[in-house]
Amino acid sequence: MMMVGSVVNEDRLAKESFSFGPFELIPERRRLEKSGVPLQLGARSLDILTVLVEHAGEVVSKKTLLARVWAGVTVDEGSLRFHMAGLRKVLGDGEAGATYVTTVPGQGYSFVAPVSRTLKPVAEIAKSGRRSTFPNRLGRMIGRDDAVQAISSHLMAERFVSIVGPGGIGKTTLAISVGHQLTTEFADLVHLIDLGSLSDPHLVAGTIGSALGLAVDDRDPIPGLLAALRDIRVLLVLDSCERVIEAASALAETIFEETPQVYILATSRETLRVRGEHVHWIAPLEFPPEGPNAREAMAYAAVQLFVERVTASQPQFILNDVDAPVVAEICRKLDGIPLAIELAAGRVGAYGVHDVLRLLDHKFELWRGRRTALPRHQTLAATLDWSYDLLPEA
Repeated sequence: MMMVGSVVNEDRLAKESFSFGPFELIPERRRLEKSGVPLQLGARSLDILTVLVEHAGEVVSKKTLLARVWAGVTVDEGSLRFHMAGLRKVLGDGEAGATYVTTVPGQGYSFVAPVSRTLKPVAEIAKSGRRSTFPNRLGRMIGRDDAVQAISSHLMAERFVSIVGPGGIGKTTLAISVGHQLTTEFADLVHLIDLGSLSDPHLVAGTIGSALGLAVDDRDPIPGLLAALRDIRVLLVLDSCERVIEAASALAETIFEETPQVYILATSRETLRVRGEHVHWIAPLEFPPEGPNAREAMAYAAVQLFVERVTASQPQFILNDVDAPVVAEICRKLDGIPLAIELAAGRVGAYGVHDVLRLLDHKFELWRGRRTALPRHQTLAATLDWSYDLLPEA
């Protein structure tokens, strides 16, 4: 077997589909099918499979896989082994005599099953683009229906809207809801690009290209990205632009001006301040004045969210007239910020409503939320640190 030590030729990947056994891999659509039925495969596992299939019959080093699949991110080999195990499970590797991926001790991995390749015309790829891999539609969103409608209408009229507000206000949640609202409008070409994980501004264009399944030059990806986008009607949701604000702003302006069929919905803790941008400031959830009864309190979105999150873990909870003023005070002290309200509601089961209010000034910033949330959304302290770290030293 030949040893592979170089980066995959992405231009070839963008033009080919691969068939092996009952499977078909379509890299430019980031899609794996078995007997014509799409399979659920994580993004990292799909990238690993793409690299291995492209070099079927060769040994791909662990170093090459880590560099290709986790470009710009430092991870250990444990992550590679974890995703490789998931990939083998999806393929049924080792079941009923099927063998697709073998481990070459001390070297890496090799895709050993026979692979047939089908060349796809470049023009077809440029027109079709990669189908949406947008996050699943969220559950009921409280207090934002009017905002979804307003932003959707504004975006369709102006092509470039930024949702701006402080950490925890619900920018990403709102953007995802708008994306689902407009999926049909864009024939399923709606893409969420998370820029919050980037620290190097030079990776912004490549990250967008990768999310779209486009082949772009890693050294200078912007010309290739623009060329691929000029004939595609697509909605790009650029999430958490604040981490790489300068690069994201400049590229968003360039895309807006040079690709007339591309629509941009950005989220950021500060405005991008570029030509074409229309800003939608997202307001906190409304909370009641002091001393409401239960019926009055439940008319406000902040209280509705609090009660819904409490009952998710405490089904027996019912807001009564005794607790209503306390819940209203909690929502008021938290300024109607959805993330903060969710974190507080998550502690009612342990402390009760009245003690939650008393503890807000002492331990609240360190209370943890959902384990599956982004790290910056797991505690209020992490959310504040995320903003604080973006400030210049002066």
